Amino acid sequence: MNSQATQALGLPAELAGAEVMPVQAPKPGQTSTGARKASAKSARSRSREFALQALYQSLVGRNEAADIDVFTRDLAGFHKADAAHYDALLYGCTEQSAALDALIAPLLDRQFAEISPVEHAAMWIGVYEMQHCPDVPWRVVLNECIELAKEFGGTDGHKYVNAVLGGLAPQLRPLEVDADRKAGRARL
Repeated sequence: MNSQATQALGLPAELAGAEVMPVQAPKPGQTSTGARKASAKSARSRSREFALQALYQSLVGRNEAADIDVFTRDLAGFHKADAAHYDALLYGCTEQSAALDALIAPLLDRQFAEISPVEHAAMWIGVYEMQHCPDVPWRVVLNECIELAKEFGGTDGHKYVNAVLGGLAPQLRPLEVDADRKAGRARL
């Protein structure tokens, strides 16, 4: 950028001569951060988002699932979610939290108290779906949980979710993962 451009834009003089990176327009169906736009999300994806928010309330506020459910159903956009899938995730994860944690814990490099509640909830959703939703391919479960962690979690939380769920996939969906490996679609 030349000095005239920096002056015209009211930028500091130190930026004169700085290389300017062009701003890329978001891909269709994505926000500027790379997350999927709400209009591009399926009812199942929306149900996972609402379940993540509800499970966050359970983990942080220690609220009862039924109370969280009443609150969550009143949130804007809930009518576009798959309510049955949301119910399965919320009630299934809260009722089976100890069993889900027992599967997750061996893959962790830290205590649960040190893990963000968003990533914890995303891992619960992933493990629950891999166990109880055989109609959802394991790679879809993994991708959806990574997207939840990207959208709602910390900067690199999605990498942690990916590592843990990717490590559990061969145990929870052995035939499916093995078939994908043989077909060259999985690198676990």
